[in-house]
Amino acid sequence: MSETDPHIHVERQVMRAGAAFRNVIASSLGRVPDAPTVVTTGCGVQTPYAMTSPRPESVTCLACREHARREYLGFAEQVEGLSRMPGAPVAGDQAVEVAQWARDLAKRFSG
Repeated sequence: MSETDPHIHVERQVMRAGAAFRNVIASSLGRVPDAPTVVTTGCGVQTPYAMTSPRPESVTCLACREHARREYLGFAEQVEGLSRMPGAPVAGDQAVEVAQWARDLAKRFSG
């Protein structure tokens, strides 16, 4: 971990980052997980959690932006694939909406 790294990064596990994921865990389990102090980022470095953001507009590390873009596009593909399976846990219209949300976020990371 570099103390002089001025960049804002994304966590390597982009889909598990941020308050929304923590809220799902909290509502499901009734407990709030502690935020880590140090995380591995999309570009492979370890940095303080405070130097990460799930918001595309805040991320300044180009490698992390590209990592997040790929992760969100992959997630969109997975959701669409799941929606086409018999007995899918996600309805077709919900899958389209979630996939579009992920693609929109991926586009914000590329811009």
